[in-house]
Amino acid sequence: MSEEARRIARATLPEGLRPETLAVRTALPPSQHCENSEGLFLTSAYVQPDAATSAQRFADSEDFTYSRTSNPTVRSLEARLAAMEGTEGAIATATGMSAILLLCMGLLKAGDHVLCSRSVFGTTINLFAKEFGKFGVETTFVSQTELAEWRAALRPNTRLLFAETPTNPLTEVCDIRALADIAHGAGALLVVDNTYSTPALQQPTRFGADLVMHSATKYMDGQGRVMGGALCGPNRLIKDVFGPVMRTAGMVLSPFNAWVILKGLETLSLRMKAQSEQALAVARWLEARPEVARVYCPALPSHPQHELAMRQQSGQGGAVLSFELKADTPEAARAAAFHVINSTRVLSIATNLGDTKSIITHPATTSHGRLSEAQRQAAGISQGLIRLAVGLEHVDDITDDLNRGLSTLNSL
Repeated sequence: MSEEARRIARATLPEGLRPETLAVRTALPPSQHCENSEGLFLTSAYVQPDAATSAQRFADSEDFTYSRTSNPTVRSLEARLAAMEGTEGAIATATGMSAILLLCMGLLKAGDHVLCSRSVFGTTINLFAKEFGKFGVETTFVSQTELAEWRAALRPNTRLLFAETPTNPLTEVCDIRALADIAHGAGALLVVDNTYSTPALQQPTRFGADLVMHSATKYMDGQGRVMGGALCGPNRLIKDVFGPVMRTAGMVLSPFNAWVILKGLETLSLRMKAQSEQALAVARWLEARPEVARVYCPALPSHPQHELAMRQQSGQGGAVLSFELKADTPEAARAAAFHVINSTRVLSIATNLGDTKSIITHPATTSHGRLSEAQRQAAGISQGLIRLAVGLEHVDDITDDLNRGLSTLNSL
C-alpha cells in the first residue's frame, strides 16, 4: 500500500484513542475505492486466484474463504467491539442467545458445573438448566448479590460463573471484581452479560471478568432493526476455542446485520448517556407516584447497589427500569399491570429493549413467561412488575403516557 493510500485508509490508528473515537473509527481498512463508511460485503464465498492459494487460505482461518468462517463486514464489527470493550478479540454471532450457546459449546462438557445468577434473562436460565442439562452440564442458580451463596455453591468441577449486570428486569447489580476473585480462586472463568450497560458505560474485563457477552440486538443496534450477539475476551479463547466451534456449528452473524450494528456503535455513547438520563428522570417521577410500590433503577439512591453501580457503570444507571404496582393479590397485580400497559398510546408494547423508541412490557408473561412460577418467584418477578426501556422521546411525553394508566387504576 502506498503512503497516500495508507493515509487515506487510516488503517493504523494512533495509540490512546478514547472509546468514543474507537466506536467510530475502528474497522478493517477500506477497499481500493477508499470508502469512508465501512463496506457491506454481501457474499457467501470469495474467489481464489489459484488452487495453491486456495489451499493456503483454507488452512489459515484469518483469510477470507467462506462467510461462515469470516467476512470483512463482520470482521470490522468484531474489531470495533473488541476495541470498545478493551479486549484482545471478539467473535460475532447471530443472536445474543447464540453467543451463550457458543460459550457453552466451547467451554463445557458433560460432568461440568456452572454457577449462574438466578436473576438473569429467563431464556438464559432455560438454556443452562434445560438444554445443557440434557447433555450432562449441571447449573446451580444463586443470588445475584449474595457473594456467600456463590462461594457455598462452588464445586471441584465448577468451570464457569455467569452473571448479568444489571439484570433483566430487576436491575440487580453484581460486584464484578468480587465474583472474578471467587471464580479465579476456584479455577473457573467469570462471564458477564454486558447487554444492558454496553461498553459505553461498563467494561467488565477492567474489573476482572474473563469474557463479556452481548446481545447486540439491543443498544448496539439501537433502533430495533436487526439481531446479533458477541463474545469478547482474550484471543486464546476467542480465536483458539470459539473460532473452531463457530466454523463447525455456524451460528454466524450475517454481513448485513453486522453492518447495521457497526453503524449503531458509532452513536452508542451518545444514546446511552441520553437514554440513561431520561430513565433516571422517569424513575424519579415513578418513585413519587402513590400507585407504585417500588422502582428498580440503579441510578436511584434507593437502589440497594446504587454506589456499586455508579462505580462500575461510569456514573450512569442505564436506560432500563422496572416498577412494581401496589396490589393486594397476584391477580389484582396482574390486572393493574395490564391496565397500565394497555392504557399507553406512545410507548411500544414489546419484549425488546435498547431501541430509541420506549418499550413497555410485563416480564411475568413475556421474557420470564416460560419459567415456572417457582422460578419466577425466586427471581423476584411478580405479576405487578412492569419493565420500561426508556427511549429518546421527550421525557414528559413518556410520563404522560404512563399517567394514563396509573391515574385510572382506581376505576378497575
